[in-house]
Order: sequence, then structure tokens, then C-alpha cells
Amino acid sequence: MDIPLPSRSALKAQAKRLRQTVNATGTPLTHAQALEAVARQWGARDWNTLSARAQDAPQHGYFPGQRVSGRYLGHRFGGIVKSARLMPGGRHALTLRFDDTIDVVRSHQFSAWRKQVNCVVNGAGRSIRATSDGQPHVVIHDAWSRE
Repeated sequence: MDIPLPSRSALKAQAKRLRQTVNATGTPLTHAQALEAVARQWGARDWNTLSARAQDAPQHGYFPGQRVSGRYLGHRFGGIVKSARLMPGGRHALTLRFDDTIDVVRSHQFSAWRKQVNCVVNGAGRSIRATSDGQPHVVIHDAWSRE
């Protein structure tokens, strides 16, 4: 599997969010059904199998649905990881979906708003690409990286 398996608590939180989202549409979904759905999404045959594979402590890495915060082109953001892929050298190819749109242009004459971006970050959560003044395009704050 390319994406590191999150902790049990993160998987349970994913199931809780799934249940809340589905129930909000008027379709009843029990917690057990949500756990089974999450297990299938992660390629396990059932929740017990996935729970046995998951560790209690979070693993270093990014996974779909993970909440993240940081800076994009100097602007603070909060959002979720929409997709994640582990690359050689401990880098991660991510698609980030921001909670709020970000104007990425500094000019007062026009704007360019972004709600979602693709990036490649190293193990410290910093993008490989940088602005002309040397600042990383993306800096993600998380439990194992330091700013």
C-alpha cells in the first residue's frame, strides 16, 4: 500500500465523519456499518482485519481525509488531504483541499483564487518547490514535522 495506514483512532474518526455525512443526507447508517465501509476503503475485508493492521500510534505520512493546516504561498490554511501518494525518498505527492479559498496573487489589480492544490512535500511537510525568495510553496504543520 502506498499510503501509510493511519492509527485506529484516526480510522474511527474517519468512520464517524462518514456516518455524520451519510446521516445528514437522510440515509441511516450505523456506526458498525461506517466502520465496515472504512475497512473496505482501506482494502480490508472487515473492520476487525483493518483494526488488527492499524497501530495505536499514528504513522508518519499523509492519508485521504486527514485534517492538515499550514501555509500556502504565505497564506494560512486549514483543510483536508484529498489524495496522497508516497514517493521515493520519503516525499509525498498530495492534493490538498482548503476549507476557505486563498487568493494566490499579491497584485491589487486582479485575483486568482485556489480551493485545491497539488504539491510534493518532504518528510518535514515542506514543498520541494519554492517562491523566488526561497520560501516553500507549501508548509504543512503536523505532529512529526517542525517549523
